[in-house]
Amino acid sequence: MDRFSWTSGLLELGETLVLQQRGVRLYDGEEKVRFDSGVLLLSTHRLIWRDQKNHECCISIPLSQVVFIEEQAAGIGKSAKIVAHLHPAPPNKEPGPFQNSKYSYIKLSFKEHGQIEFFRRFSEEITQRRWENMPSGQTIQVNKDPQAGRIRAVGIVGIERKLEAKRKETDKNISEAFEDLSKLMEKAKEMVELSKSIANKIKEKQGDITEDETIRFKSYLLSMGIANPVTRETHGSGTHYHMQLAKQLAGMLQTPLEERGGIMSLTEVYCLVNRARGLELLSPEDLVNACKMLEPLKLPLRLQIFDSGVMVIELQSHNEEEMVASALETVSEKGSLTADEFAKLVGMSVLLAKERLLLAEKMGHLCRDDSVEGLRFYPNLFLTQS
Repeated sequence: MDRFSWTSGLLELGETLVLQQRGVRLYDGEEKVRFDSGVLLLSTHRLIWRDQKNHECCISIPLSQVVFIEEQAAGIGKSAKIVAHLHPAPPNKEPGPFQNSKYSYIKLSFKEHGQIEFFRRFSEEITQRRWENMPSGQTIQVNKDPQAGRIRAVGIVGIERKLEAKRKETDKNISEAFEDLSKLMEKAKEMVELSKSIANKIKEKQGDITEDETIRFKSYLLSMGIANPVTRETHGSGTHYHMQLAKQLAGMLQTPLEERGGIMSLTEVYCLVNRARGLELLSPEDLVNACKMLEPLKLPLRLQIFDSGVMVIELQSHNEEEMVASALETVSEKGSLTADEFAKLVGMSVLLAKERLLLAEKMGHLCRDDSVEGLRFYPNLFLTQS
């Protein structure tokens, strides 16, 4: 161990890092020393050991001091080791942790494995003797890059600085991303105000706008989304907010419901509403509370909850008896139908199709055959033939 010298851990001019391994312990011959857990670095010129906890504790030995190396296999309770046999310490050696030693070799104990690759690369460097072709001298501390304007370092400190710089850059990018999102929301609010202004002008029919152009432009505005969505910021919270939200839902859902046969599942409604609201997204809880206000406010829509727990929004004009009669007619024509087959015939979701068939069964118009092939519905012949 008296061949080791104190070092900063920075690579020198002409020196290149070859390999590094964590969890390495140093032995002075057969004796354990205080350097028990560190990072071992192999360069073209030196063997460097640095304490994993105290980075200021860093020692090195020139590869020119190594005579030869050999492997020592692991045993019970013992880790694999590399034994490096050394030349005597030169008289002009830099100060180090030990002034003298009775051993002419050191052991490198690999607690976290990796000794096989390290031994191979170590052997290559000893054989190639690259330190003779690339003489080292001045330590590289900092290097100004005139193009990028950044300070670059080499070695462990350089790696740590690069990691710190990368972390700062990531924090900066995240901050800029949130700034961009805030700007986007501001622009979105401006667009909503613009669409609201245009909608009001169309209502007042200011300017030379034909009826066809008015209808076409309204469809464009509808595709853009809700012109002025109800939010907690504009209408507070609690009952008043849900009442205003219910009125807006009634206005926007009337046409889609008429196109879908007068009924939609609450899941479909949730997707449709949030797509139209843009950035002012609505929570499922607020949607349910607003839908519960539809009937008390005497709006043209209502919330219906089936026995299975499925919730739907339907028009007030939606007649259950007509719906059941239509389902019975379709099943009678085909002889029998599953919910999937019925959904394809009438053009609705399988969930709503099943609920319609179950309602017809509940009213006595249909009966079921529940088998390994699935649930199939038949006309109730007991009712019709009697």
